[in-house]
Amino acid sequence: MTADLPIRPVALPFADRVELRFGKAFPAVLVVDRGALPRLMAALAEAQSALESKEPESGGML
Repeated sequence: MTADLPIRPVALPFADRVELRFGKAFPAVLVVDRGALPRLMAALAEAQSALESKEPESGGML
């Protein structure tokens, strides 16, 4: 996943879920139950915090 990848959230109120669509023509879809949204958001926040607390390594990828 990169910064320029389109992400489109679609609420599915009838199913009490949200679809997160990644991409354009043939998107990958992540379906998340309403009850799992806080857990997903917390995991993403934790991952972001961990990345921000680390110094970038020099040298880059091979």
